[in-house]
Amino acid sequence: MKGKMNRRNFIKGSAIGGLIFTNVVASAASQEKKSFPKGADNAVQRFFFNKDGKFKILQLTDTHYVAGDPKSVRALDNVNQMLDLEKPDLVIHTGDVVYGKPAERSIREILEPISARKIPFAVTFGNHDEEFDRTRAQMLDIVRSIPYNINTKIEGIHGETNAVITLASSDTGKISRVFYLFDSNAYSKIEGIKGYDHIRFDQIAWYRQQSEAFTRMNGGEPIPSFAFFHIPLLEHKRAMQDDVYSETWGIKGELVASANVSSGLFVSMKEMKDIDAIFVGHDHDNDCATLWNRMFFIFGRFSGCDTVYNDLKPNGARVIELTEGMKSFRSWVRVYGGEVVQNLRYPEDFMNRFGKK
Repeated sequence: MKGKMNRRNFIKGSAIGGLIFTNVVASAASQEKKSFPKGADNAVQRFFFNKDGKFKILQLTDTHYVAGDPKSVRALDNVNQMLDLEKPDLVIHTGDVVYGKPAERSIREILEPISARKIPFAVTFGNHDEEFDRTRAQMLDIVRSIPYNINTKIEGIHGETNAVITLASSDTGKISRVFYLFDSNAYSKIEGIKGYDHIRFDQIAWYRQQSEAFTRMNGGEPIPSFAFFHIPLLEHKRAMQDDVYSETWGIKGELVASANVSSGLFVSMKEMKDIDAIFVGHDHDNDCATLWNRMFFIFGRFSGCDTVYNDLKPNGARVIELTEGMKSFRSWVRVYGGEVVQNLRYPEDFMNRFGKK
């Protein structure tokens, strides 16, 4: 553990560099004191449903972009098309943003289309984002310098891209969804355990602290939440291998490349009773959604290019749409060229198809 967890009180006006995003309504400041939980982290970013009562997230993942490499053109074209077709309120990139030197130029170029359209965005780093000529911390500094980025720095815990985002009613300011971003780190540091890293205990403790604060604020009722990160949990692998107690919709093109140990995060999510869907990347040939133990394990669609392996063509992105007043949500995959697949209601379509409760 790197030190004491950040427990400072929430500070007004958390938009980076004074930037005011168009979907943050003017009433936010007046709602802060009465609608924000004591004990929540000081770096929470706040969003609101639009005038139609909708909120759309575009999940990009595994762009593996290398500036100056012709193989990367496909990724940049895909990002531009996804943004133009979907016009999201928020973009979350779930890691492996870049895949070569120069890292700074690469990450700026692949994120620039989001910034140019003035769309708020956040990044959760993958295992490759620190492998080139910048450290993980330096990469976060670069990302945070890009206009419309909303990443924050949570001190005292492992990882660089841990964050909390809330979604609230534009009329009342009441929070109805919380989005947790976790840095899933890179490679195992435990002697005798090879493979990918896991989300650490101090990160889990931080999540539990935030979750408890939101639950207290909500009169003891957990607020429905999503989690976003790069490397799937060991439980994700277990879910996709379970032919009896799990149901899957979408493409399973490869074995889940999770950490080889259970971090305890999944159990904490079930204990806190708030997170009902986990969105990850990392596995380029998977874009499926699996329901297991009343948790949705959902892969984004590979958004990258030919700098890495990819048999799931064409590339694209996952879209998540929330409707004010509804706990359920919709999610679909948009593929390059415009086609929409896996246009599903969660959990209704799983219940109707598989008869699960």
